[in-house]
Amino acid sequence: MRRPIVARAPSRPRARWPAAGTVAAYAAAIAAFAYALVSLYWAVGGRGLVSTVGGYVEQFARQGGAVPVLVALAAAAAKVVGGLLALALVRPWGRVVPRRWLLISSAGASALLVVYGGLNVAAGAFVLSGLVHPAGGVDRTALRWHVGVWDLWFLMWGILLALATIGYWRQTVSGAPRGRPGHEMDSSRPDLDGDPRPIDRDHPH
Repeated sequence: MRRPIVARAPSRPRARWPAAGTVAAYAAAIAAFAYALVSLYWAVGGRGLVSTVGGYVEQFARQGGAVPVLVALAAAAAKVVGGLLALALVRPWGRVVPRRWLLISSAGASALLVVYGGLNVAAGAFVLSGLVHPAGGVDRTALRWHVGVWDLWFLMWGILLALATIGYWRQTVSGAPRGRPGHEMDSSRPDLDGDPRPIDRDHPH
């Protein structure tokens, strides 16, 4: 008597988008929390790199007082929220947020970051390259920092968050477990009916 052969589900390729989305989500969270630390540093009185920001931000920081501190704290809090939003896409505690609202929030935040960062990087690059000549004076040092660091930081953060959002959407649509991208169903587990029926080649049903 031959040994019954258990039917196995056909192997499926691992989902690459959810896996890439998970990596992007953690990278977006790191970018957000790191940027929050910079704002917090300025909020507690740090003056390093303030001159690279320029404009009204530098003026407020130089003047001192409660307003610059509150603005920096608000910026730090917003960036922390952005980091938590990225983590909610891949961590189990993110399930408390309805899927639709999480998708809308992350997609909206990523679009805002990409548009804001992208436009500022492009505008600064045009000025630095001489394609655009502003009417007033230009702090070229601060502009270089915005193009190469501050606004580029927003742009990269937005791109990472967008990739994480796409990965979350594809993962939730496919029904794969959150936080375990590319997880395949164990062939030894029961099928959807909960009835792993063996196929006996000697005694077909």
